[in-house]
Amino acid sequence: QVQLVESGGGLVQPGGSLRLSCAASGIIFSVYAMGWYRQAPGKQRELVADIGSGGSTNYADSVKGRFTISRGDAKTTVYLQMNSLKLEDTGVYYCHLRGRTVAGSDYWGQGTQVTVSS
Repeated sequence: QVQLVESGGGLVQPGGSLRLSCAASGIIFSVYAMGWYRQAPGKQRELVADIGSGGSTNYADSVKGRFTISRGDAKTTVYLQMNSLKLEDTGVYYCHLRGRTVAGSDYWGQGTQVTVSS
């Protein structure tokens, strides 16, 4: 069974920074992509950023220039450096993994709360 464990959420003032981490464990044959999604109250879950197996990255327009996604050497850990945070960045951030495993191909973390408030 593959598990994703997130950490790093919290409360921050506008303009502040946070760094999210996500570590995958379990039997994973290949990682195609890892990324971060977020869900604000009353809204649908949306892609924030992802990184492919070759290192290519993709960002939501709303976070370009402020957020940076990166991964560890083992490619089963992903980070999201969030700078210049805005009120509208508030939400639950979910880590996602797409890959080839014994039992499936898509996995989600339990979510970590990010609150931007003055």
